[in-house]
Amino acid sequence: MRRKFWMLLLAVALAASALVRADAEDEPEAKPPVVTDGHTPPPSVTIIGPKDAHGVLGRDVRSPTNEDMGHIVDVIVDRTGTVRAAVIDFGGFLGVGSRKIVVDWNALHFGRIAENSDAITLELTKAQVAAAPEYKEDKPIVVLGAAGNLQPLDDH
Repeated sequence: MRRKFWMLLLAVALAASALVRADAEDEPEAKPPVVTDGHTPPPSVTIIGPKDAHGVLGRDVRSPTNEDMGHIVDVIVDRTGTVRAAVIDFGGFLGVGSRKIVVDWNALHFGRIAENSDAITLELTKAQVAAAPEYKEDKPIVVLGAAGNLQPLDDH
C-alpha cells in the first residue's frame, strides 16, 4: 500500500515538474506524463502557447476598409462539429438598434489577433452586411458569404 502511495506521489511530482518546464520553455508540443487508474486510457494533452491561439467571442469585426462591422457573439457548428459561421452583432449603439447576422466562417480573416484589442477582418462590405437578413434562433439560418464561397449544409 505504501509503495503505491509513493509511486503515485512521485508520478504527480513528475507531472507537475513537466508542466512547469513546458510552461517556462513555451513549447506547444511538450506533453506532461499522465497518471491513470490503470484501466482508463490517459487523455490526450496538447499545450498551446499563449501567442498561438485566442478566443473569438466578443472580438471586434472590421471590413477590409476598416469599417466597424460589429462583434462576434456566437459561432455556428454543424452536426459534425465543423465551424460553419459566426454570428455578428451588427449596427446600433450600445446595444440599441443592433441586430444579429450570420457570416460564413471562411469570410473571416484572423491575421493578427495577438491582443484582445485586435480585430478580425470580414471579407464583406458594410452595405452587404446591412442588407443581410437578421439571425433568429430556431429559424432557418441565412449565412452571408463571400462570392462562391459557401457550401450548403447536408440535411441527413
